[in-house]
Amino acid sequence: MFELNGKHAVITGGGSGIGKAIASLFALQGATVHVIDLNSEAVDGIATHACDVSSQSAVDRVFASIDRVDILVNSAGVSHIGRADNTEEEDFDRVYRINVKGVYNCLHAAIPLMKAGGGGVILNICSIAATCGLSDRFAYSMSKGAVLSMTFSVAKDFIHDNIRCNSISPARVHTSFVDGFLAKTYPGREEEMFEKLSKSQPIGRMGRPDEMAAAALFLCSDEAAFITGTDYPVDGGFLRLNT
Repeated sequence: MFELNGKHAVITGGGSGIGKAIASLFALQGATVHVIDLNSEAVDGIATHACDVSSQSAVDRVFASIDRVDILVNSAGVSHIGRADNTEEEDFDRVYRINVKGVYNCLHAAIPLMKAGGGGVILNICSIAATCGLSDRFAYSMSKGAVLSMTFSVAKDFIHDNIRCNSISPARVHTSFVDGFLAKTYPGREEEMFEKLSKSQPIGRMGRPDEMAAAALFLCSDEAAFITGTDYPVDGGFLRLNT
């Protein structure tokens, strides 16, 4: 079960965090994996293409060189701390370009290749921020709300082309981004704030990248062939169990 032998998978943002965990697991399960990331260094021996996903021309060139896509995972993204009244236009535009336009650019390039190949699977990495209010995450929440809507739209539009599209919505996941955020925002209080953020999830801890990768593997495998147009919270109970 959950083998990806013979599949060609493209993982954006696969150079670190959740994207890297997904790329590594998909390769382990037999897929030919292509990572698209700003960092051009190889990821565990996986083919890596240096590319800014916010540039449609750059994305088009990469997908043209890959030529075959059975699986697309849109994981590239950035975060931002701020509310509507203190988010600068430059920061808002940056979040939009990468988190929203970047997903659109990859969909725009990959879907024709999937149609030509008889179908495919798309998985968008969304967030609980798309469906609940998080303090000081205005621009980020906006972008993930757009990703969620794109997921539903693509699933509807291409169901008869044998293309499935789903998303997963993680809560807090322990990555290098979290460590960097804590060091920058709470110097000297990293352990205290890490514990506080961990306990904000009913399960009592942050998620791990490999747990997100396991959910991604299922949804991109043939075992999930009857699933499309759905968002899966992978959130330690955050959305439903918090009071």
